[in-house]
Amino acid sequence: MKRYFSILFFAVFFSLVVPSACLAADSPVNLGSLLPIWSILPFAGILLSIALMPLFTPHFWHHHFPKVSAFWALVLAVPFLYFFKEVALREIIHIIIIDYIPFIILLWALFTISGGIYVKGSLKGTPAVNTVILLIGTILASVIGTTGASMLMIRPILRSNAWRVHKVHTIVFFIFLISNIGGSLTPLGDPPLFLGFLHGVPFFWTLHILPQMAFASVVLLVLYFIMDSYYYKKETKTDAPDIAPEPLRIEGSYNFIFLAGIIAAVLFSGTVKLGEVNIFGIHQTIENFIKDAILVVMGILSLVFTRQEVRKGNDFSWAPILEVAYLFAGIFITIIPALAILKSGEQGALGWLIRSVNTPAHYFWAAGALSSFLDNAPTYLTFFNSALGKFYPGVSEAQAVASLIVEKVPYLAAISAGAVFMGANTYIGNAPNFMVKSIAEEAGVKMPSFFGYMFKYSIPVLVVLFIIITVIFF
Repeated sequence: MKRYFSILFFAVFFSLVVPSACLAADSPVNLGSLLPIWSILPFAGILLSIALMPLFTPHFWHHHFPKVSAFWALVLAVPFLYFFKEVALREIIHIIIIDYIPFIILLWALFTISGGIYVKGSLKGTPAVNTVILLIGTILASVIGTTGASMLMIRPILRSNAWRVHKVHTIVFFIFLISNIGGSLTPLGDPPLFLGFLHGVPFFWTLHILPQMAFASVVLLVLYFIMDSYYYKKETKTDAPDIAPEPLRIEGSYNFIFLAGIIAAVLFSGTVKLGEVNIFGIHQTIENFIKDAILVVMGILSLVFTRQEVRKGNDFSWAPILEVAYLFAGIFITIIPALAILKSGEQGALGWLIRSVNTPAHYFWAAGALSSFLDNAPTYLTFFNSALGKFYPGVSEAQAVASLIVEKVPYLAAISAGAVFMGANTYIGNAPNFMVKSIAEEAGVKMPSFFGYMFKYSIPVLVVLFIIITVIFF
């Protein structure tokens, strides 16, 4: 716990002590149009490290992954600062203040609060029980967000399947459904949809992708039930817990109040406008500061009021959140060139891609493919703005969005579904994916590697499913 707070402290400290003279308040430089495509190599390097080092050097990776993350961050930061100086420094500080710190605060708060909710009772990991848990989590994901639902449901499903040998597929489908596809019906579900809400898309407009979400969820749940039934028959039933039936009950239920506080804080930050503050050239809204403060308070209250016995029942430890904090620090730094190139649109190294996107199917796959590896929120915003510029050039954003949500429903639905659904294609496609993987591994589940996850599960299952969705809906 102390190590986590030290990470958060130094991140905040670093973002505040940089002299303002070093930062260009509003640099006119279009960084994305200047960066070559090979500037994303450090980002590729950290992804390959996450994918390959646990396989080939597991002992080294387990003890030194923070150093590996720091190494790739420096490989990007040193030449970046040398060549672009104030502009580069501003980009690095910007992504720390605007993206990384709020990201870690939200994950920490949800991780802490969900770790204080203990579902106690007889839950035997049968195919029917597991499928119901996945269904409940999928529905919850649009209400409390994919991260909130993932953190709330992962420990019960791990405990109910602790006796089973074949359980990796259960965690993988958990990531597919609860950590990604389930969060597509409201702006609370996933960050890309929340960005759309901030840019004028009505709160319940995302119900337009209910048919795609329902189709994907039903197909995956049925496929999971068939697969789990097959593996269940291979289990040695003598290993199943032989205990008297115990009714389900929840300990630490007051943590739901803190969870509601997080939802209220997120909604508050998206609906209330209180102005901005300028921190050494970086503009941050006052409502976002208030939101982050509320999240920290909610997490601390959970720590204060939750009995340690409840957290012990959940096998709670800080290792998963620490792993995410260290690795995503490197990912956020090295992703700067990729996002800058993407944001520059047709003027950047990926301009050919932006120009070639014309149909709803194109938008679905372009937004989805990039969201599989990059931050899906700016990816969504890039193609959202691309659609506005393509269909309503010269029109104000408010008018263009008002027209887009009525006249071009398939296009916005494709962008929304692609950004949310395809985050499940890789461990880094959406924030809770890696967190679920870490918690599962902490519980002794041998999760597939980065590429193992893709080639054994996401490509043969999800990519095929997305092709079918394209044919039917887009």
